Amino acid sequence: MIASKARLRAVRKIQRVAGYRLPDFAFHGANLEMIDGGINYEQLDSTLREQLLRFQKDFLDCNCKGRPLCGCPERRFVLMLIELRTLGLDHREIHAHLLDEYGIDLFPADILSFLEDAVHRLEAIRRVAELEGQLELAKKTEAAIAGIEQ
Repeated sequence: MIASKARLRAVRKIQRVAGYRLPDFAFHGANLEMIDGGINYEQLDSTLREQLLRFQKDFLDCNCKGRPLCGCPERRFVLMLIELRTLGLDHREIHAHLLDEYGIDLFPADILSFLEDAVHRLEAIRRVAELEGQLELAKKTEAAIAGIEQ
């Protein structure tokens, strides 16, 4: 999954403030728990603080019992990537957006590969929906494909 490739660019700075070692991957459980309240945000520089607070608001704000390890952060991240693409951003612009807004570093090639895979999966869903006579679902998947391929 694409979320498993996302890295926190400033993880070393965060480690110094937290006082313990953290994995590089943004959606690793230890990082999710740290961002969800396991760190003193006041000790971070203002840019990093804002990035982590945006990360918390956009990806960790759910009411699940197992929060933040419930899977919602990863799903929200995937939806954001697709939404950014449908807004017209290419894979390089999505990379820049993630880095600026959240401090998340993700190779543009990984983003491009993810978007191509998403189109292939949606095409398969569309074909099955057509075979099953679910024309409304087929139309929705066709619209989603068009949004990603634009």
